[in-house]
Amino acid sequence: MDPKLAGAHLTIDLAALKENYRLLRDQAAPAECAASVKANAYGLGIERVGPALYEAGCRRFFVALPGEGVTLRALLPDAAIHILGGILPETEEVYVAHNLVPVLNSLHDIRQWAAYATDHGPLHALLHLDTGITRLGLLEAEIRELAATPELLENIKIDFVMSHLACADMPDNPMNREQLEKLHFFRSILPEALRETPVSFANSAGIFLGAEFHFDMVRPGIALFGGNPRASTANPMREVVRLRGRILQVQDVDSEIPVGYGATFRTEGSSRIATVSVGYADGYFRALGNKAECAVKTIKVPVVGRVSMDIITIDVSKVPAEDCQPGAFVDLIGGAVPLDEVAAHAETIPYEILTSLGNRYYREYLDAAV
Repeated sequence: MDPKLAGAHLTIDLAALKENYRLLRDQAAPAECAASVKANAYGLGIERVGPALYEAGCRRFFVALPGEGVTLRALLPDAAIHILGGILPETEEVYVAHNLVPVLNSLHDIRQWAAYATDHGPLHALLHLDTGITRLGLLEAEIRELAATPELLENIKIDFVMSHLACADMPDNPMNREQLEKLHFFRSILPEALRETPVSFANSAGIFLGAEFHFDMVRPGIALFGGNPRASTANPMREVVRLRGRILQVQDVDSEIPVGYGATFRTEGSSRIATVSVGYADGYFRALGNKAECAVKTIKVPVVGRVSMDIITIDVSKVPAEDCQPGAFVDLIGGAVPLDEVAAHAETIPYEILTSLGNRYYREYLDAAV
């Protein structure tokens, strides 16, 4: 897209992404550091993010669905690619053809993969144990049933046993320790051949819980893309995403003037209101109306009125007029407006902000050598 034709510019700093990967890798060493790049690399574009992480040294990737794995395989011929969602019906040959390794989340998954492995094995897999998040993974009863029927795994090579933390972003939450203890217990009741299999447990936040959570491989996601893995402390990650919207119009208004749909905001005195070319159709959430802040250069200014489909309105009364003319840029995410702050104003999480970024932006990838 011609940048002149876009109402907003989205910059994705691949050099910062690589630095974040290396920071997490070093924090978790000697454990291997994989990368979670599901949902089109958290909305930032797998075609550029995947190879950038590979250049940074990552050799193991996690996605949610086999279609994502096929896309990533075309980009990274020799990387290990794991499918977190298990095995969709009638897709086994796709996994084998593209060398995709499923995460087996249930006895149903195990039986399905084992049946295919009878004629096509041995086949690789990861085994997921549910230690408390209750989404995917084998519960204790299934683990005991597997231990009683170890022949199910005759033609399957389990590369890692894994689980997933529910509350790692809250380091003082007792559930972190409870899940760790349950993981140790579940490993002790696995079939004997799996009790020394390498383990993967920590996500982004889990990496910062300490070495006992690292085991043999960690799987960061949001921290790679600049999200704060420890909300209660300063963000150690470099900023990867910057979203800037263009000012379309600036109006000097009198007091008591309503702004936006529903007149949910009224100016209290003479004010300068700028209209910016980004809205909820671009992933700038409607919930940010009358809550969020933007920045003109380094001056933070409030979003006033409701977020519309294509535009927002901001109060630039305290910004020098020469800095907020039509065509000027306003920082919406990044710079003086951290990603986590935007998420907090929207009462959501950085993951949802990133994966909702729209397709009308001019996207620019920065990749200075690091």
